[in-house]
Amino acid sequence: MLYDGSMGSLLDIRDLRVRFGAVEAVRRVSLNVDDGEVLGLVGESGSGKSATALAILGLLPPTTAVGGQMLWRSTANDNIIDLLRQTPAAMRPIRGREIAIIFQEPMTALNPVMTIGHQVAECAAAHQPSLTRREARRKAIAALESVAIPQAAQRYGDYPHQFSGGQRQRILIAMALINRPRLLIADEPTTALDVTVQTQILALLSQLQREHSLAMLFISHDLAVVGQVAGRVAVMRAGDVVETGASAKLLTAPQHPYTRSLLAAVPTLRTDRSRPLAVAQSGDAAPAQ
Repeated sequence: MLYDGSMGSLLDIRDLRVRFGAVEAVRRVSLNVDDGEVLGLVGESGSGKSATALAILGLLPPTTAVGGQMLWRSTANDNIIDLLRQTPAAMRPIRGREIAIIFQEPMTALNPVMTIGHQVAECAAAHQPSLTRREARRKAIAALESVAIPQAAQRYGDYPHQFSGGQRQRILIAMALINRPRLLIADEPTTALDVTVQTQILALLSQLQREHSLAMLFISHDLAVVGQVAGRVAVMRAGDVVETGASAKLLTAPQHPYTRSLLAAVPTLRTDRSRPLAVAQSGDAAPAQ
């Protein structure tokens, strides 16, 4: 379905609503991501962040009620299409080719009984059926090398359990980027990692984003992490976007009470350990856009 209006953004989400039975997980969320931009989406668990990401890719369960518009500037003749109104067959060439995702738990996302090389090569072959097996292998090794997997060619036949947590996350990044998508969705990609490895993964994502001029939707519950990678941040609470703004301004001068509470809940070296951390409050102020 073509949209008959104009749209400057790569992705323009308008009044997105997601309902699981009686539970409204996302309520009239509007967001946009421009070419080459990194947008951070932050909020506590259950705020609707991942539901928004899955709606973009059409990965929600078929019983889910989804409404609104999800306008995407496709590479096919630069047409603007509504992702929410595409058939499963129409979404297949978009999912993974134009829009890719990195999930937060690599041991769940990776198939434990398939070699990592086969899994990365399969991502390329799925969208480039003319590739020979040798060409797919070569692309997979190059993708693994691009995310700093040591001795990628020698480790092509290894299984996920033979890699560390940080290396498994790098493999997921290689799978997401092998087809050179225009938008990368990173759904809490550093949650299961220790601080040192987290810093390495964030640096890698920032480097690859710059090298490939990627647009990125970076999802996290951690405002400090989002502030390192995103130029603009949207804060979600209970299915609503309560505040959106440039990351530097939002982190230093938040307008919404909930955003202020999230920042106050982050411990620092000066935090009094004898007192409990602040608890994020909803506040009654109107959303600040």
